Amino acid sequence: MLFNSVDFAIFLIIVFILYWFVVNKNLKLQNWFIVLASYIFYGWWDWRFLSLIFFSTILDYSIGVKLKNENVVFKRKIILWISIIVNLGVLCVFKYFNFFLDSLYALVPALSNTFGFNSLDIILPVGISFYTFQTLSYTIDVYKRKLEPTTDLIAFSAFVSFFPQLVAGPIERATNLLPQFYKQRTFNYLAAVDGMRQILWGLFKKIVIADNCAEYANQIFNNSSDMNGSTLVLGAFFFTFQIYGDFSGYSDIAIGTSRLFGFNLMKNFSFPYFSRDIAEFWRRWHISLSTWFRDYLYIPLGGSNGGTFMKVSNTFIIFIVSGFWHGANWTFIAWGALNALYFLPLLLTNKNRNNIEIVAKGKYFPSFKDLLLIISTFGLTVFAWIFFRAQDIGHALQYISGIFSSSIFDYPKFSNMIGAIYTLLYLIFFIVIEWIGRNENYAIEKLALNSKRFIRYGFYYLIIIIIIYASLGKSEQTFIYFQF
Repeated sequence: MLFNSVDFAIFLIIVFILYWFVVNKNLKLQNWFIVLASYIFYGWWDWRFLSLIFFSTILDYSIGVKLKNENVVFKRKIILWISIIVNLGVLCVFKYFNFFLDSLYALVPALSNTFGFNSLDIILPVGISFYTFQTLSYTIDVYKRKLEPTTDLIAFSAFVSFFPQLVAGPIERATNLLPQFYKQRTFNYLAAVDGMRQILWGLFKKIVIADNCAEYANQIFNNSSDMNGSTLVLGAFFFTFQIYGDFSGYSDIAIGTSRLFGFNLMKNFSFPYFSRDIAEFWRRWHISLSTWFRDYLYIPLGGSNGGTFMKVSNTFIIFIVSGFWHGANWTFIAWGALNALYFLPLLLTNKNRNNIEIVAKGKYFPSFKDLLLIISTFGLTVFAWIFFRAQDIGHALQYISGIFSSSIFDYPKFSNMIGAIYTLLYLIFFIVIEWIGRNENYAIEKLALNSKRFIRYGFYYLIIIIIIYASLGKSEQTFIYFQF
């Protein structure tokens, strides 16, 4: 069930009415209802995948109970590792088994005849990387005694399967989301209105920005050998905004939907393309995953407290693992390694935390220096996204070689240039709105709130009209991160 579908709109209205007008008197009943609604939402894709969520829920709930009743350090470690190995084992089977097997056979072809193992004919369960990491955060935090293990199976089930963020995040920490299921929720009109506003902006990002950019990014990447250098640059540019509009749009819809039901999810994007260096970019891009790897992998490995070798090795580990999390392809590993190379000079010169505040805070325009830094950081990011989008390493290298050729000075050529120009106009409007609202949680959070009513609603209706116009004659497009 896609957020940008009529099915979800009907589903959301029904769930909202039942949640606030039928089961609102009893907390346990509310949580039961969230579990039911979430399982219907997830089962809409394939009901067979519900068994995986149920298994993950029962496993980590039981692990939490075991940790609560065990004080011997050695035994607690064994219990924790059972959770880690089983959770990651399930993830590896569905997501990485074929990749490792194919890579092994490519490296040593004779093994394919020796072992005789074939690739598994399995479908990657949507969202498995997200809810696996979410449940792992629970068991690790319980092990570290940062969180009291729950004895409420229904509340824990709701935490694991909570439908707004189940499929593509944010990857919530148990310390933030789980306690919210213990408290009685009452309807908050202002929070609901703010949630609807964030949903609106998320739909704009997805339908107007991401889906339009996807049309031209796909056309150019899928036919890159026939494109000149300037067209390839434009393709990488379109994909850069496609993936941002798509993923941050999903996060906005998820966070806004959660607010309709009285829940607060963590912020997942903070205007990353206005970053002045790569370190700032990664503090603002997919924040829930970046902080997850920081807290549960980077810091346990020693972080940046050791010598130069430890700093370098830990940086490469966290970026490569982050890349591999995105998919079973060498392109994602290359993308992660490239970002590590971008990041290392900042870390080694202790400049990785130079830009903490949002750029040009309290000002209309950035300084000339900040503008150059934004453009250079954006350029590095666009270049790295080529590896992320490419079909394989060979395709990425062919794409890059096509850019760095004499044809980069030629006029871009591909079908439907008029449509691409309209998309560029959408992007200009989008960038301006994002810049104006860059100090907020999302771009239109407070935009026009202090204006007269007709101006404020005129702006909202303009957004709605653009969304409707941009979606005319087009089918609903899935979200990129569903494949991860």
